[in-house]
Amino acid sequence: MTNIADEIKVKSQYIMPKRLLSQAVGKLASAEMGKGTEFLIKNFIKYYDVDMKEAKTQDISKYKSFNDFFVRELKKGARPIVAETKALAEPADGMISEIGEIYKDAVLQAKGHYYSLEALLGGDAKEAKYFENGSFVTTYLSPRNYHRVHMPLKGKLEKMLFIPGDLFSVNPLTAQNVDNLFARNERAVCFFENEEIGRFAVVMVGATIVSSIATVFAGLLAPSKGKEVTVYNYQDDNIVLEKGEELGRFLLGSTTICIFPKGKVNFSKELKAGAPVKMGEKLGEIKSK
Repeated sequence: MTNIADEIKVKSQYIMPKRLLSQAVGKLASAEMGKGTEFLIKNFIKYYDVDMKEAKTQDISKYKSFNDFFVRELKKGARPIVAETKALAEPADGMISEIGEIYKDAVLQAKGHYYSLEALLGGDAKEAKYFENGSFVTTYLSPRNYHRVHMPLKGKLEKMLFIPGDLFSVNPLTAQNVDNLFARNERAVCFFENEEIGRFAVVMVGATIVSSIATVFAGLLAPSKGKEVTVYNYQDDNIVLEKGEELGRFLLGSTTICIFPKGKVNFSKELKAGAPVKMGEKLGEIKSK
């Protein structure tokens, strides 16, 4: 850590009642308070410099709750999806936190910090083995960003794991100073099958005051009161999502991680840690067979 203020910010997260705080904020964010809701939204837009010109609904009085505003839909065409057949699409607006290859089971969290792929996947050794030495990209969504998560490529939904855990902040400062951050926070892991690359996964990681994670096929998922991993099997449901189609959404800022098997994809060379991205932009491409 670079200074005392940063050290206090990080260490305070170990003692603050993160779940209680998240539940309280969740109730406030879902409340329909009329002028009170408008006041919250107006000040949030001003504080975080939110670009409302892209929103389908720009009149803040039309949002019944803060959550309605936070997961706002964008205008049609605001996020063109990369059209090339073999191209991967960036799943979310935000900033590339880290991108690259997985070293055996180790995934880069931040400079000098790694976490276990098996731990990220809820201790599922079989799934972790499949993705060993594969590729990953982590995208951080700040509070000002568009907060819906979309598909990086076409996939048939096979299963989802909901993994209860902690609720540390996932901003860059915390990522640089809290070990195993993404493998200890609450998260939803969605596994898909693609005809060309095989199995891939999209992980939606919860965080402090993220009052819920939702998917288009299971609805609201978090926060959880239990400690056991919940497995949702979809093999017989024939749920197929196209590249760029909405997968889920966060209520308040968080992180998404895409995981691909070894030797199946190449990421765009210009994408490095710290690079700003928008959903639908070219993330990389499927390797030719």
